[in-house]
Amino acid sequence: MNAHAPVPPRPKAAVIGAGFGGLSLAVRLQSQGFDVTLFEGREKPGGRAYVWEQDGFTFDAGPTVVTDPDCLKELFALSGRDIADYVDLMPVDPFYRLLWEDGDVFDYVNDQEGLDRQIAARNPADVEGYRRFHDYSEELYQKGYVELGAVPFLDFGSMISAAPSLMKLQAWRSVYDKVAGFVKDEHVRQALSFHSLLVGGSPFATSSIYALIHALERRGGVWFPRGGTHALVRALAKLFTDLGGKLHLSRPVERIAVREGRVTGVVTKEGFEAFDTVASNADVMHTYRHLLREEPRGQKVGKALEGKRWSPSLFVVYFGLKTQHPEIRHHTICFGNRYRELIGEIYGKDGLADDFSLYLHHPTASDPAMAPEGCSTFYALSPVPNLQTANIDWSVEGPKYRDKILAYLEKHYIPGLTADLVTSRFITPDDFVNDLNAWKGAAFSLEPILTQSAFFRTHNRDDVIPNLYFVGAGTHPGAGIPGVVGSAKATAGLMIDDFATQATAAE
Repeated sequence: MNAHAPVPPRPKAAVIGAGFGGLSLAVRLQSQGFDVTLFEGREKPGGRAYVWEQDGFTFDAGPTVVTDPDCLKELFALSGRDIADYVDLMPVDPFYRLLWEDGDVFDYVNDQEGLDRQIAARNPADVEGYRRFHDYSEELYQKGYVELGAVPFLDFGSMISAAPSLMKLQAWRSVYDKVAGFVKDEHVRQALSFHSLLVGGSPFATSSIYALIHALERRGGVWFPRGGTHALVRALAKLFTDLGGKLHLSRPVERIAVREGRVTGVVTKEGFEAFDTVASNADVMHTYRHLLREEPRGQKVGKALEGKRWSPSLFVVYFGLKTQHPEIRHHTICFGNRYRELIGEIYGKDGLADDFSLYLHHPTASDPAMAPEGCSTFYALSPVPNLQTANIDWSVEGPKYRDKILAYLEKHYIPGLTADLVTSRFITPDDFVNDLNAWKGAAFSLEPILTQSAFFRTHNRDDVIPNLYFVGAGTHPGAGIPGVVGSAKATAGLMIDDFATQATAAE
């Protein structure tokens, strides 16, 4: 339950963007006595967690790895509700199957004996090394997630107070470097370091604090909502409206109105609507550069954000087959022959690499209803450079890259794919720009390096406009479902405390 006291007398709050962060924040505020209106530009909620239904197949657009179910259950418990009444979360086992082109297979399971056996088969000495890594990940989890994950870093002093613990855990080192200090087998190193890619960070540049994801998964498991990730989105949207919140779809916010240094409301196609406070789940660059385009603050921060390091983008091909493939697990990581070199090119080279590593999502492994009877639904995700890093004409390269990925999967993992193909579609960095207002197509907002984390990330409350707040991947703690749900907890705490303070001062 939220420890913050209810806030009289029902402040009016606007939340811009109904992604996981915006939905979670709207639920928290509505549960605590705010009168919340949630604006979403697309015709469905979800943001990156969009959904398509095509030829009888259901395709989740974005995040499909659900971890830390407790952070989701808490959103329902705030109002005495049970998440199970809204959505069915199913455990996924193994968490991931990892595949290499040389035929090596590693099942990432939540079973110590199973992990030890697979690691020992590669290098017996790495079993003890893995256990030490797991202990290290547990320390990171306690400090970086439990203690600091929902704490807003608004001033440098808050960062300094956390610094000794982070330095003790060698947060300045990269995820891969720390992993390499525990285990020697290269495939095991890759198995323990790829997680940062799921939140937009290179294992070779992202702070080792992100190795906490391993402990997060081992503790809470990996889950999938029956009906797909968008079933969880719909559950949160229903919870919000059940609480009395107002959800406006197909109504993008065109401008945040500011007067005398304070937000006064938002402007949509319907005109101006007054609010006491506004929180943005939109892309942070879009918020400052476009929604605050008439304000000096927006121009100044937008210019500063240009100089930041932004995460890569994604190319995702969605496809439905007329056959079933029980041999392919729900979450599969297909490693190419190159690891460090390929990731380096994705993060820093102008152009598209000839090879790739893929995340292959197979939701019908858990929920056959996401495809017609006897069929299967997939998507294959390839990290690619953002549009700032690489000048790629995706209208030309997109179809060719789709065909290349499908041919690769047919050769290595899904024989007969071409003959069995029923339907397909794909998205490119251009779609992240056009549909999600993502700066340069960056799929995870700011890159999660140490100098762009915590205090150095976009603050949960603006430093100059006191009733403007941020939630989502671009603010602390970062991308991923637990990250943006955690950002909502941090931001909601600020908003509740700020209005409680104002109410007290007005008495």
